[in-house]
Amino acid sequence: MKDGDVRHGVYLSHRAALIDYATPILGSRDAAEDIVQDAYLRFMPARLQASTPEQTLGFLYRIVRNLAFDVLKRRKVETRETSRDVPFWTEPQATPTPEQQLLLCDQVRIVTEVLAGLTLEARVAVEMHRFGGFTLEQVASHLGISITTAHRHVRSAMLQIAVRLDRDDG
Repeated sequence: MKDGDVRHGVYLSHRAALIDYATPILGSRDAAEDIVQDAYLRFMPARLQASTPEQTLGFLYRIVRNLAFDVLKRRKVETRETSRDVPFWTEPQATPTPEQQLLLCDQVRIVTEVLAGLTLEARVAVEMHRFGGFTLEQVASHLGISITTAHRHVRSAMLQIAVRLDRDDG
């Protein structure tokens, strides 16, 4: 019996199992059938050093797996290329209603009033942490205070702002 006949027999007897193997990888039975067919086309003319049908079958499974992962990579690249999001600044922005704009301005005024009523150290701590993105450690180092004190300043100010905003909304 020729090597090609053995390979063809291995392929035919395991075709359904190969499709079942590739289906969960690809997420589609149709795609799996295509991959198994491609694998057969690569498998038949390949020069094999396999001495047993098990090694031949293992080689066939490896071809199926590699082809399936190649398809997944190709899909990922195609998806990335076709779904490039446009920059946010090119899309029309929702214009707030006059009521929304007034509410926002009122909230900013309240926050400004609360911050103005804080001690200089507390105001700097809040502005650095909440608006500047500094860590509490950096705030404490800049102000020459402990991290606990910096945290207390920020927490106290944020609580005052929340209470004022809640009181004025209600």
